[in-house]
Amino acid sequence: MIHADSFLDLGLAFHGHKCPAMPLGLRAGAAAMNRLGVERAPDGQLAALIELGEGHCGTCFADGVQVITGCTFGKGNIRKLDYGKWAVTLIDKKTGRSVRVAVKAETMAGNKKTEFMQNYRQKGVPASQVPAEVVDPLIAKVLAAPEERLFAIGEIVSRPWTEAAPSFESFVCERCGEMVAEPYGRLRQGKMVCVPCQTKTG
Repeated sequence: MIHADSFLDLGLAFHGHKCPAMPLGLRAGAAAMNRLGVERAPDGQLAALIELGEGHCGTCFADGVQVITGCTFGKGNIRKLDYGKWAVTLIDKKTGRSVRVAVKAETMAGNKKTEFMQNYRQKGVPASQVPAEVVDPLIAKVLAAPEERLFAIGEIVSRPWTEAAPSFESFVCERCGEMVAEPYGRLRQGKMVCVPCQTKTG
């Protein structure tokens, strides 16, 4: 059984500030892992589809999911779908079993009514500058709330994950001199170059 509060300190260190959305990601990831009966992925055993978009509140949710599941952008086993939703589908790559966990609308609506959001974040105050006495109770509330109050958890369904085999080949760009992964090489005027150098003038 995975417990979100066991990952809070790691999540805060990784994320950089206190807010309710990152712990919500911890809880969502834990709910998905427990439903699938899987452990944190030290390599690429799991994959995650995050439904967040760009430029909206609560995208800190993704960092909680990364920390607790081990699905990270560096490993390449997480993808952002840009739906503008606070939800994650976790996939056990070995079996193809998956489950979707979505934050309930009433949970998000409640978060938007808090002092943290209305008196600080919506007024442009960075999350790191919100007083602890305002944000700490929100984090505690997220960690203590019953799972069914926070999330809608779907049925376990089959969802195979496809990915390209990793490439270990590389070359040195003949324009800028930097190392480039081979699949990103481009031919320009008879020289192997990187993507930025392909379009660079001069």
